[in-house]
Amino acid sequence: MIDQNELVRVLSGDGTYTFAYLDGHGDEPTPAEHSRRHALLDELRKRGAPEPDVQAVDETVATDAGIPSPSVLYLLVRDGRVELAERFVGERLGPEQIGYQRVPPVLPLLRHAAADIRYVLVEAGREGAHLRVETWGRAGTDEAAEVQGRTDSLPKVQAGGWSHRRYQMHSEEIWKQTQSEVDDALEQLVLEHRPSFVVIAGDVRARQLLEDQLGPSTRALLVDVDAHTKAEGADDEALDEAISAAVDQHLRRDIDEALDRAAVDNGANGARGVADVVAALRQAQVDTLVLNARELGVDGTLEALDAEPWVARDADDRFGANVIEQVSIAEGLARAAVLTGASVLVQEVDEPPEGEPMPERPEPQPVAVLRWPREASEDSA
Repeated sequence: MIDQNELVRVLSGDGTYTFAYLDGHGDEPTPAEHSRRHALLDELRKRGAPEPDVQAVDETVATDAGIPSPSVLYLLVRDGRVELAERFVGERLGPEQIGYQRVPPVLPLLRHAAADIRYVLVEAGREGAHLRVETWGRAGTDEAAEVQGRTDSLPKVQAGGWSHRRYQMHSEEIWKQTQSEVDDALEQLVLEHRPSFVVIAGDVRARQLLEDQLGPSTRALLVDVDAHTKAEGADDEALDEAISAAVDQHLRRDIDEALDRAAVDNGANGARGVADVVAALRQAQVDTLVLNARELGVDGTLEALDAEPWVARDADDRFGANVIEQVSIAEGLARAAVLTGASVLVQEVDEPPEGEPMPERPEPQPVAVLRWPREASEDSA
């Protein structure tokens, strides 16, 4: 997870940053990897990056963090010191970016960080379960637990008659007891980590028994996957697709809820358009900023400032702060939002099938959810 306080510290600091947003280690042969890395370092030198920064970039890029391909790296270096190095699993969200400037681009990081969604994965079997707390887009496991139930249950394929029924009942009771233990472990992980959703995969009967015992709060987070992931030779494709769909649904819901909040009371709880959003940021009034991915390449600039209000359209908006650099509208709004404690969401664009034109849509514009309604702000002015 991105440390918001650390990000604010970095973005509000003095000095000039060497930055890179690029693909991580891939499946290329070693000579090709080396060639790509040397080209990156040469380009940074051409753009004015000092040698200590270049060496810090080289060391970080050369480090194999063990993340599966594809992956991306977002890197900020200042005065030879790595200030931020964030690695994400998955494809880049936009073009590679490298350079040396006082205001580094922050949107590539924020777009990936928005999907830093924590979930619990349960792979249930009749004999027990594996439980893992994971974060989407990140390698590794945040926490893991294993539940091993009793092993004295007998298979249901037995001789017929009364003995067969008794064996069935015996096995079923042991399975229920095992899933009760799994439920206890799951409820503890949910309580500790507050995941966005819970995925249950594995043996069909084990899933049924476990789901029957879930409490209401955990049941509300449930994503059931019809995949026996614990079976030998099982394919994880259905599981991966279910988790990806749950993450996508969560992100869309967050954006829809933010837009709905901005529209409350005929829009009194929101700001819409560059001028209105800049005015709200100037008062640290923005709670959540929503950008559309199509806005990221829109022409036009804003002034990035060295102190509050952090962003301005012209000299009338600066309130005594100094201009650091001219930046794109989207970057200027996002940077000011982070520095005033607001969250930033980017509404990604669904690309049409290959060969089909992009459908016509209304011109995108930034939307901000306000911490207090417009009327309250105007009354106190």
